[in-house]
Parts: sequence; structure tokens; C-alpha cells
Amino acid sequence: MDERRLVIALFGIAVAAVIGALAYRFIAPLTVSIFLYYSTRRYFKSLRRLRLPARVRAVTVLASLAVPLVLLISYATVLLVIEARAFVAQYNLLDVATTNIEWLGGIDKIPEFTIQGLYAAYQSGDLSPFIDFASAHAEFLTTLVSGFFLNMFVVVIVTYYLLIDGHRIRDWLLRFDDDAIIREYLEAADKELESVLFGNLLNVIAISLIAIAAFTAYNALVPTPAEVPYPTLAGTLTGIASLIPVVGMKIVYLPLTAVAALPIVLGGDQSLLVYVLGFLVVAVVVVDTIPDILLRPILSGENTHVGLLMLAYTLGPVVLGFYGLFFAPIVLVIGLTFGQTALPRLLGADEDEGLSADQMLLSDFTEERSFRDSVRDRI
Repeated sequence: MDERRLVIALFGIAVAAVIGALAYRFIAPLTVSIFLYYSTRRYFKSLRRLRLPARVRAVTVLASLAVPLVLLISYATVLLVIEARAFVAQYNLLDVATTNIEWLGGIDKIPEFTIQGLYAAYQSGDLSPFIDFASAHAEFLTTLVSGFFLNMFVVVIVTYYLLIDGHRIRDWLLRFDDDAIIREYLEAADKELESVLFGNLLNVIAISLIAIAAFTAYNALVPTPAEVPYPTLAGTLTGIASLIPVVGMKIVYLPLTAVAALPIVLGGDQSLLVYVLGFLVVAVVVVDTIPDILLRPILSGENTHVGLLMLAYTLGPVVLGFYGLFFAPIVLVIGLTFGQTALPRLLGADEDEGLSADQMLLSDFTEERSFRDSVRDRI
């Protein structure tokens, strides 16, 4: 290697190091972007039937995700505030809070969650404790909010351009192909990632529909005091939480069971707790166990082992934090695909090694079936 090539190589290493450092800084939003890209790519491709430009299709896909998510979060926030206000007023918890929490001492009543109610509370000074609390922690709140919107911006931009220009990245990587190994590996990894991550999206939708149906049917069959609140919202959140295996859905239906049982325990008919226990059984069996046994193997990809995938989903957040929920399955799929496609060829293994001379391949059956179909068509 001459001096010029050495300088260029060192410059390339320096640039790669800088890009790697920046990518590590934003590894969480970048991981979520890759997850969203593979989860929505089939939807993006299906919009070709409408003869829409790629940019319009990408915007449509992102809007299809963002608008329902914003509406869901807004709806859940409003309901949470309203229900918390009603609960506090019903059980006179405001007096206890103002007595034990110093900065709530100036609040006489909870304001109505409307523009007029908040404005009236601001004029009367009831919001002053909250404003003082926000002012005292302004730096922390500003960092939290700005960091959230920065990460959301990165997710939207990266997902958008992956949908539009993902094929260009693939073509660039194929420029370094050697004996078709890279092409074979990239195609296998790309196909498996799409299968696994798109399966996760389908699993969320399926679990949401099952949970909504189960919670609504429960409310239709039990007395009013034993009903669970907002079955549609609860079912949707259960589906989203199903992304986390083993403990995912439990973080929704267990608190929901507690919320349904709390008014009965505090002053209702204790015999109604049997219905609440029945709801817990329905949630565990119908919503959690049966779909997990039936759906997850079907929607877990073509080659990735279901047990390894569940292990990645479980240990990823423990080791890496929130983004590990998306990062660990991606790394698992990439690693397993490398071991199944590229590694045997790099080590010199024959592609059909281990098969006896008279053992037929799957492609042999496919070709034979195609031949029979062609003969039948001629007849």
C-alpha cells in the first residue's frame, strides 16, 4: 500500500469513528427507526398499487403511525386526568395531599380540566404551586422535553429516508460483494428482519383486537360496579405492551384489575370481587396465554428460533435499557442469519453438505410440482 492509499485509509477510519460516535449517541432513535422501517415496509410497498410517488407513500406511512399514536396518548392523558380528579374528589384525598405535601398546601380544589377551568384556576392562584414547582425544576423539565422531541425528530427523518432510499444503501453495500456471499447474506438478513419485525406489528394489532373484544364482552356480562374502565383504550394499550414478552401485557391488565377492584374494596359489595377475579382469569388465559402460544410462533419469522427471539426481547431491555427492546432482536436476526448463510461459505463448507446422494431438496419438490402443473395446464 502506497502513502496516498494509507492516508486515504486513515482518513476513512477517522470519518467512520466520528460517524460511529454520533450513531452511538443516537442509538436509541436509530434503533427505533430501523424497527419502524422493517415493520412498515410491506405497507409502504403495498401503496404502489395506488400509483403514489415514493415520498407521498412514506409520508402516508408515517402519518398512519403518528396520528393514531398522538390521538391515543392524548385520549389516555385526558381520561387519566379526569378519572384521577373524580377519584380524588370522591374519596377526599385532596385534604390528605395538601396536609402531607408542602407545595400543594395552597390548593383548595381541583380545577376542571377545560380551558375555562384552567384559566379560572390560574386567575384564582390555584395553579401557583404547580407553576412554582415547574420553575424550580425548569432545567430538568426542559432537558427532558427537548430530548424527547429531538429523538422523535431523528426517528421520523431516518424512517422516512430509509423507506425512500433503503434500496440505495443496499446497492452501495453490494458494490463490495465477493463471490456473491454479501448478496446472499444481505438478502437473507433483509428478508428475515422484515418477517420478524413486521410480524411484531401484526402481533400488536391482533392482541389489541383480542383484548378489546375480551374486555368489552366482560363488561357486557358483569354488573356495572365490577366493570373495567375504558375497555377499548385498555385493549389497545395491552396490544402495544405485547411487544415486551413475558411481562408486557401484565403491566396493563394487572393495574386495570386493581382499578376495577379498588372501588369495591373501598366501599362496595365485596361479593362483586368474584367478577373482578373472573376478569383477571380472562385476561391471563384469553388475552395473554392463548395468543402468545398460537400467534407468536407464526409471526416470529421464518428462520429465527422463537425461544431465542423471546429471550432477546426479555434480556435486551434489561441489559441495554428501553432501546434494547428493539436492538436485541435485530442483532439476534443479523447474527443468526450470518451463521446460517455467510459463515459456512467463508469456512469452505459445501452448500448441500450433509445430504445423502438420494435425498431430495425442497427445490426438487417445487420443480416437480411446477412440471405437473404445466402438464395439467396443457391438457
